[in-house]
Amino acid sequence: MDISKIKAVVFDCDGVMFDTAVANRKYYDEVLQTFGKPALNEEQFVNVHMMTIKGAIEYLFPEMDDLSSVYDRLENIGYHKFIKYMAMEKGLKDLLIRLKDNGYIRGIATNRTNTMEKVLEDFYLEDYFEVVVTAAKVKKPKPDPEQLLLIMGEFDLHSDEIFFIGDSDYDRQAAAGAKVRFAAFKKPELKADFNVDSMDEIADVLQINE
Repeated sequence: MDISKIKAVVFDCDGVMFDTAVANRKYYDEVLQTFGKPALNEEQFVNVHMMTIKGAIEYLFPEMDDLSSVYDRLENIGYHKFIKYMAMEKGLKDLLIRLKDNGYIRGIATNRTNTMEKVLEDFYLEDYFEVVVTAAKVKKPKPDPEQLLLIMGEFDLHSDEIFFIGDSDYDRQAAAGAKVRFAAFKKPELKADFNVDSMDEIADVLQINE
């Protein structure tokens, strides 16, 4: 991997920028409880972590042909009250500042749909990214590479000029589909160009650490 070619660094949100385990579990548990279902088991938790909310609801309610009542309940619950349970990854802001200082485009590619803007607002990160692509902005969310291809097109980038950091197999598949460099974050079992455990290690890979 020729680090000198990298022009854009793109982050997944859940599990990379933020530890969202508690927030997501509380959210989906409340949805399930409303319909008399047990709380998420570990397999379900791992799967919904990667999915869009639409994909997660279809996965959690396979017995229902009409999911309109579930979506109505989602509207009433809302995700915003669970944002307070999200924990920003240590060193994220410092890395984002360092990336800007070194001329990198900073991006997000997430399967969140309509909550990313509020998350960035609540954590004062609105001005830290040049591009944010959610599942709502593409026809096919991850594992499809469309989000990464959209960023490439917007900034006229080649595949070897993007470095994508994710933590799920959906992220890995998206990176492979777009033929971009991939770093697995805190997931040593994921096949990747790099396996990193902190924001400092990402800076090390890009050779922009102090």
